[in-house]
Amino acid sequence: MIKTILFFAFIAPAIVAHSPANCSRSCGGAPPYFPFPFGFSAGCPIQLQCTANGTAVIDGFPVQTVTSDTILINLPAQCNRPIQFLGGLFTQNYAPTSKNGILLQNCTSPITACVIPTTMVQTHFELLDCGSRKKNNISCYSEQNKENEFINYSNVKSQGCESLFSAISVSSMGNSSAVSLDVQVVQLGWWLDGDCMCSGNANCTNVSSPTDGGRGYRCQCLDGFVGDGYRDGLGCRKDSSACNPAKYMSGECGSTTRVGVLVGGIAAGASLMVSVGLACCFIRKRSKLNHKKRAERRLYESSGICIPIYPYKEIERATNFFSDKQQLGTGAYGTVYAGKLNNDEWVAIKRIKQRDTDSIEQVMNEIKLLSSVSHPNLVRLLGCCVEKSEQILVYEFMPNGTLSHHLHEDRSNGLSWPVRLTIAMETAQAIAFLHSSMNPPIYHRDIKSSNILLDHNFKSKVADFGLSRLGMTESSHISTAPQGTPGYLDPQYHQNYHLSDKSDVYSFGVVLVEIITALKAVDFNRSQNEVNLASLAVDRIAKGKLDEIIDPLLEAQTDAWTLSSVHKVAELAFRCLAYDRDTRPSMIEVAIELEQTGLSRWASSEGNVIVSSNASSYSSSSNISEKPLGVTLKKPELDDRGLFARQFRANSVKSIDGMKDFSPVSVQDHWLSEESSPSSSSLLSNVAQ
Repeated sequence: MIKTILFFAFIAPAIVAHSPANCSRSCGGAPPYFPFPFGFSAGCPIQLQCTANGTAVIDGFPVQTVTSDTILINLPAQCNRPIQFLGGLFTQNYAPTSKNGILLQNCTSPITACVIPTTMVQTHFELLDCGSRKKNNISCYSEQNKENEFINYSNVKSQGCESLFSAISVSSMGNSSAVSLDVQVVQLGWWLDGDCMCSGNANCTNVSSPTDGGRGYRCQCLDGFVGDGYRDGLGCRKDSSACNPAKYMSGECGSTTRVGVLVGGIAAGASLMVSVGLACCFIRKRSKLNHKKRAERRLYESSGICIPIYPYKEIERATNFFSDKQQLGTGAYGTVYAGKLNNDEWVAIKRIKQRDTDSIEQVMNEIKLLSSVSHPNLVRLLGCCVEKSEQILVYEFMPNGTLSHHLHEDRSNGLSWPVRLTIAMETAQAIAFLHSSMNPPIYHRDIKSSNILLDHNFKSKVADFGLSRLGMTESSHISTAPQGTPGYLDPQYHQNYHLSDKSDVYSFGVVLVEIITALKAVDFNRSQNEVNLASLAVDRIAKGKLDEIIDPLLEAQTDAWTLSSVHKVAELAFRCLAYDRDTRPSMIEVAIELEQTGLSRWASSEGNVIVSSNASSYSSSSNISEKPLGVTLKKPELDDRGLFARQFRANSVKSIDGMKDFSPVSVQDHWLSEESSPSSSSLLSNVAQ
């Protein structure tokens, strides 16, 4: 995306000046201007088509983006589109790359291997009705030879498919292992025929044409240079940001009109500076003062309470001017640093990324939520800083990092099962508190293992309310664009934009599976049908094969209670991951079941575990080597005292008893398809085969 922006923002004006007379660079004579070698007339090396309304198309499909090596085109989902439309995308200058999942229809035999997880296909195309028979015959084709840059069209035709349904493009996100999926989009790789004809200061990449095996090439400027890199195009010139006046005048920046451009720029700049200079000074001073006052006033009005506001200079000193050495991590909305403020205690300082106005609303929403709730398992907001266009939040420091780190990265001293179960209990209690004790209820919307922090006693704290929204009491959902983290996102929320407390239940179900298996929620290093952890877990639990994915470090087979409780938690996770949100348990029911599972460790075979009513309503001991506070063992008898307030107890236990009637006795038993509607069991087999 950055390359695309630079391409059109800085190179497009020069394209117009350097375009050959016989090649039109724009569709209809108006911006945007396409870079060399693209154009819309016969003299252009790669000719695109132009519609009557000024849209660039390839073989009838709209062009979305052009970069230095790819073209993205829109391929809308359509039933019974002839397979020959795919063949039209294989030409002498471009072809679909291997980073595509091609969705085909009416194939003679199912295609089993695809780079796109079947859950993604089901989520995005379930609602399209191709007829009851044809809807079940959609297959996803991907190039299996990862060394191939392009898709082999002969292999596609050999699958015996009649129709081209749509496609999903896969692209990497920077240097990380994460990927992004562009739905109903095809990525084309392009090249020019022949031997390299790149300009100076450019690299040449050789390309073997997938259509005829001929030689091709692409050019790209070296670091520190800008342009298209082609001898017949703009070539490469030094990046102006690296040029000072002395280098510019000496010709080291690649300019041929140095003196004229410099003198003209000075004259134009001087006249503008004289006319607005004094006004800018005055406006800047007043705006800075007004901005600071407005920010503080807005902060107090939105938060509703008085929290400490730290000066920006104090935040800089605490973080050693935001040193990389004190960086704890980076998330979607900002970077977190460790630092010491005036009380000489370590704190976590979250520096929000500079974004649009939604970023300010994000900060105000997070401050309001964090300062309005108080729970031992929710991260505590200690203060903030809104100054110099910065939004900074100060939290209590969690020395043991995140649950995700201990499950997926630091495996040398893996967490024992009692510790993991305690973390799950405490996390469930915190989420249940947000759902049931706040009015209106608060939905987290981004529950994941990296948002569960651990203090020095491994007591859990739920963090990052950046995606939270207040629930509405009048309805069971909030219609809003889905936000969250892939792998944890409720499929119904993602598909219908209907948010409810059961969306958090689904995400927590994924966390429970992580705790049992120590596997990542999404991992493209696993086989293609097991990329999504929720799908993998539902499949194994439904088949009574949970033991295949239990974390070996738990050594569950060596201890009867560990094995039994792991199976109980897995059954609970299975219900949390039900596709139909109405069949999922509430977070109160989840928290009670986890607490009962934990207490069963100390319960005798003759007694029941009763939680004393003087125990804190949403608390749990962080010392896992001892029995929880307020727990007593009694002979079997009914008692309405429990972990939560009395008004929750009767209904919750009743609900749990009802759910047990629909659950098998053990995870090792087979689950019948009508007992639940998991997001990836029966539905996926109907959509992507």
